[in-house]
Amino acid sequence: MAQKALEDLFYDLLKDVYYAERKILKALPKMAKGAHDPKLKAAFEKHRDETEGQIERLQQVFEIFGKRAVSKNCPAIDGLIEEGEEVLEDFRNSPALDAGLLAAAQAVEHYEIARYGALRTWATMLGLKDAVKLLDETLQQEGKTDHDLTALAEASINAMALKKAA
Repeated sequence: MAQKALEDLFYDLLKDVYYAERKILKALPKMAKGAHDPKLKAAFEKHRDETEGQIERLQQVFEIFGKRAVSKNCPAIDGLIEEGEEVLEDFRNSPALDAGLLAAAQAVEHYEIARYGALRTWATMLGLKDAVKLLDETLQQEGKTDHDLTALAEASINAMALKKAA
C-alpha cells in the first residue's frame, strides 16, 4: 500500500466536510421550525442560506483540486445532528428548548470552524491559492455565525430559559 500524503488527507477531509454541510442543510429547517424565539428561527434560516453557498464553494474547491465532489460519511456530524434532534424531542415543550437548540447549533459551528481551519491551512501548504480564498470565506462566515449565536444566547435566549424555569 502506498504511503498517504497531505493531498490525500486534504481530499479525505474535503469529502467529510462536504457530507457535513449537506447534512446540516437538511437539519437547519427542522431546527428553525422547532425554535420558539423569532430571532433564533431567523438565525437558523439565515445559516441555511449560507450553507447553500458553502456547499457551492466546496464544489469549487473540489474542482480546483481536480477531483469530483463526493462525500464521505462523517460520524462526528451525524452525532452532533443527532444531539440536536434529541434536544428537539426531549425539550419540545420546555422553556429551555431554544437554549438547547442554540447550544447544539454552536457545537456544529465549532466542528465546522475546526475543519475549515485545517482545510485552509492545508490548501495554503499545497499551493491551492484559489481554494484558500474560498475556504477562508467560509471559515470567516462560520466564525461570524458562532459569534452571532453567542450574542443571541447572552442577550436573551439563555436568560429566558432560566426565567421561565424559575
